[in-house]
Amino acid sequence: MKIIQTLTFVKAVKKLHASQKKDLDQAVRTIAADPLIGERKAGDLSGVFEFKFKMTKQLTLLAYSYEEGVITLTLLALGGHENFYRDLKRH
Repeated sequence: MKIIQTLTFVKAVKKLHASQKKDLDQAVRTIAADPLIGERKAGDLSGVFEFKFKMTKQLTLLAYSYEEGVITLTLLALGGHENFYRDLKRH
């Protein structure tokens, strides 16, 4: 499976500490094992999945898209719930 990271996602990851990156890596492995595990969004965000996980005891949202024919997982955004969807709509 090919995993692509958007620029927004890369910038968010750069700000994380090592322990947070371990939690994120585990979440990405979980999604890669079963890409349909996340909740499919509707409306403006159709085609986007959202996966919720704990990063250092704080709920974190990971937005991604999945193309089955090409088997590509695109990591779109990472962050807390506040303004997450508003910022995601901009991209």
